[in-house]
Amino acid sequence: MPNDIEIRSFRFDTPEGAIEDLRRRIAAVRWPTRELVNDRSQGVQLETIQEVARYWATDHDWRAFETKLNALPQFMTTIDGVDIHFIHVRSKHENALPLIMTHGWPGSVAELLGVVEPLTDPTRHGGTAEDAFHLVLPSLPGYGFSGEPTELGWENGRIASAWAELMSRLGYTRYVAQGGDVGAAVTDAMGRIGPEGLLGIHVNLLAGAIGIKDMLPASTEEERASHVKLDAFTMDGFGYFLEQSTRPQTIGYALTDSPVALAAWMLDHDTDSYHKISSAFVEGKPVGGLTQDSILDNITLYWMTGTGASAARWYWEFGRFLAQAHASGQPPPPVKVPVGFSVFPGELWAAPRSWVETVYPGVAYFNEVDRGGHFAAWEEPELFTTEMRAAFGPIRNS
Repeated sequence: MPNDIEIRSFRFDTPEGAIEDLRRRIAAVRWPTRELVNDRSQGVQLETIQEVARYWATDHDWRAFETKLNALPQFMTTIDGVDIHFIHVRSKHENALPLIMTHGWPGSVAELLGVVEPLTDPTRHGGTAEDAFHLVLPSLPGYGFSGEPTELGWENGRIASAWAELMSRLGYTRYVAQGGDVGAAVTDAMGRIGPEGLLGIHVNLLAGAIGIKDMLPASTEEERASHVKLDAFTMDGFGYFLEQSTRPQTIGYALTDSPVALAAWMLDHDTDSYHKISSAFVEGKPVGGLTQDSILDNITLYWMTGTGASAARWYWEFGRFLAQAHASGQPPPPVKVPVGFSVFPGELWAAPRSWVETVYPGVAYFNEVDRGGHFAAWEEPELFTTEMRAAFGPIRNS
């Protein structure tokens, strides 16, 4: 059925044979020779991925993560023909503000688990009852436990509409939305569609900057530094983006057949997070929530659900959407709700306020924090929580 409004309880119990098969495949990996440079300019370094594989095969406890996930209220519902998995944690504070948060790639709902308790139970995490959120964490179509789309067209706008339908089914008539990475693009689309009940959005990546580089200010030192970072991404850190936006099926064969290939592909995202992840494995020095176990919880989730290829297809949809938008010559519709934006210094490109105001004129909340990177909620859950309280505080009583 295109729409089955039933909301079904969900839990995941991994067959023991799947865990044994994973370990066999890791043990059977064929390693390339070492890179010919002393940095990551040729890709994920051999020392790093070998340590990831060693820990994965011998020390990582997938059952512990499975237990943690199954302890949370998880559900499934069918929207527009696709099964959508989501975590739904209601705060004990009945006046809590409903918040739907969208993960990105190479993330999943696993990257958001550290903020569940601080957001829903603020009185135990330095806040007051007035800071509470009811939290909805969906898995993107084709990611994790959500179903894979079997037809084209699941771009940001369609996902945004599905999220609005999800919140309606849950009975939320007033809510806010947040996202980073892919989630930022989806949340942006929600703000431009302006579904009934959406009060405001918050993003921590200026996803729209990619398509309008030449229109972004470059007169101050801060603006020029951001241009350098954006240029570096589009020229040197763009490999995964280009492959997934043009040939997701091709890379998908490796991502669903080899766990080590999957891990390496997911680690090779951006310089800041790569060095933090490498430090966690090679030096035993995790940064914030980016621990060895949490990193492998996320990678194993992709492996156990076989979603390496289907997750990559979002980039193909996004690439086609950008091409069509460029060909039309029409600017995107304006955002219809207040926008909050937080700048984390280790982001792909830490957007200055002038850039944010170019994309979101009249931005309602803007703040630059002193630490954190691309995986902000994962890496710095308490700081991220503080930003959510500040950004959405004025909206609560609107």
